[in-house]
Amino acid sequence: MKIGFIGLGNMAGAMIGGLVKSGLVKPSDICGSDVSEAIVEKRASEFGIRTTTDNAVTVEFADYLVMAVKPQFAGAVIKGIKDKIRPEQVVVSIVAGKSLAWYEEQFGKVQKCVRCMPNTAALVGAAITGVTPNEAVNDDELKNAISIIESFGKASVVPEHLMDAVCAVSGSAPAYVFMFIEAMADAAVEEGMPRAQAYEFAANAVYGSAKLMIDTGKHPGELKDMVCSPAGTTIAAVRVLEEAGFRGTVIDAVEAAAERSKEL
Repeated sequence: MKIGFIGLGNMAGAMIGGLVKSGLVKPSDICGSDVSEAIVEKRASEFGIRTTTDNAVTVEFADYLVMAVKPQFAGAVIKGIKDKIRPEQVVVSIVAGKSLAWYEEQFGKVQKCVRCMPNTAALVGAAITGVTPNEAVNDDELKNAISIIESFGKASVVPEHLMDAVCAVSGSAPAYVFMFIEAMADAAVEEGMPRAQAYEFAANAVYGSAKLMIDTGKHPGELKDMVCSPAGTTIAAVRVLEEAGFRGTVIDAVEAAAERSKEL
């Protein structure tokens, strides 16, 4: 299986790193292209993969072609490669907001395509990615695409109408979580804790809480109740969050992200 990347930015770098580390493919089975010569040289040095500034070279090389460009550039990129892509090639898109129908329109035909929405936790091999194939992709091709995605985290197949929700609840979510960590750390600093230590405590509290929920399979409400002792410190904090509309604000934020995803 030969894998090509059009676009070699941070997310592509995370994917390539995951692929190489997992041993799913050898570095010589990966080719990437980017308009930036500096990024091309960086990825070649980091991973030992083939690199180029010519997208056509990557298209010719690949069995699975990962589209890893910014949404505003995707149309121009496809215009430059659509006459070179082969019917048997599978396009794996991580471009936010671009539907399977959009790809069909851009290519002018039904090209095998798997739409994906990862998040930046791919940089540490802990992404959660929504995956939606079009009807031209067979079971083996979908399995291979998922194996590519799972080299840097987890993957879950979802119907395409849920992809905007995936973008909002996981694709954009690291930003919400980082804001929460930063706010908790700020409060700890106000209480006298050194800044670096405050970040360490806040980040590990979030990490441990998420791991506890995943590993136990318990409902988050049940786990919250386990921490809230009668007349204790936690329930006092929960009351303040509820009074400030914490849940409603989070829901509104996620819905805003989903609406913007629909507009892309």
